[in-house]
Amino acid sequence: MDFIIGSGTPAAAGPAAGDLIKDGSTATFTADVIEASLKTPVIVDFWATWCGPCKQLGPALEKVVREARGAVRMVKIDVDKNQELAAQLRIQSVPTVYAFANGRPVDGFTGAQPESQLRAFVQRLTKGAAQPTLTELLDEAKTLLAEGDAETAAQAFQQILGEDPNNGPAMAGLLRCLMAVGDFDSVAQMLGQLPPELAKHPEVAAVKTALELQKSAAAGAGEAAGLRRRLADNPDDHQARLDLAMAYYGSGEVEAAVDELLDLFGRDRAWNDEAARKQLLKIFEALGGGHPVTLRGRRRLSALLFS
Repeated sequence: MDFIIGSGTPAAAGPAAGDLIKDGSTATFTADVIEASLKTPVIVDFWATWCGPCKQLGPALEKVVREARGAVRMVKIDVDKNQELAAQLRIQSVPTVYAFANGRPVDGFTGAQPESQLRAFVQRLTKGAAQPTLTELLDEAKTLLAEGDAETAAQAFQQILGEDPNNGPAMAGLLRCLMAVGDFDSVAQMLGQLPPELAKHPEVAAVKTALELQKSAAAGAGEAAGLRRRLADNPDDHQARLDLAMAYYGSGEVEAAVDELLDLFGRDRAWNDEAARKQLLKIFEALGGGHPVTLRGRRRLSALLFS
């Protein structure tokens, strides 16, 4: 299942920042091909909408590029829309494929090719370099998401799901990417369409909890100032403190939300059927067991429980 981050609806994979495969143009050729090939070999597919063999070669080449898991990238150039560039590179027929490395063309071919030949083409470019495992790719995607690059992370999670559609951590990662850019409707839609076993995966279930928390917190968005004033007047206004915690959560101030809930728990742990503890556990689940806020929060909650 492919998503374009920010689109709000399921869609076929398309150009996106950091993707292995993107549409290029005369204007972007230097950045997408010449400069990018200084780091990673770039395959350029010159094609046209009216070209029959292009319709066979393009998908096959994309498949082989994705199988390489980042060892090569691919840029697609529509020659009819980029005639000046095609002329500069002496493209006389389509499909024509050039490979660039270190800023210059190093290999190429014309016409449709079987997948075996395409794989050999990619292997020549990568010189047989070992490709990252799915586990390594998953770790990289999680790191990208943690660093705030949701679009690039989403492409990596999609790549994993393309090879392993039932990969729970990758599905959870993709859902978190969508949440990171505020596309909560797509998250809800995807969660509703997942197979039961995948939906039960702990990391996917944690995303569902995060979505539920986000929805409940949205109602208090923008009310933090008023809630703080209520607490200044009456520190034992437990409902105000609970609402303030959720307002903080809704605005992304997760640590502040946890602080308020721990304060509430310390003041009256039994209030409203242990509402503070239950919300804390939901936030810990939504963040994940290894999140720094979860680790600190659980230690402080344990200290309060046994004090």
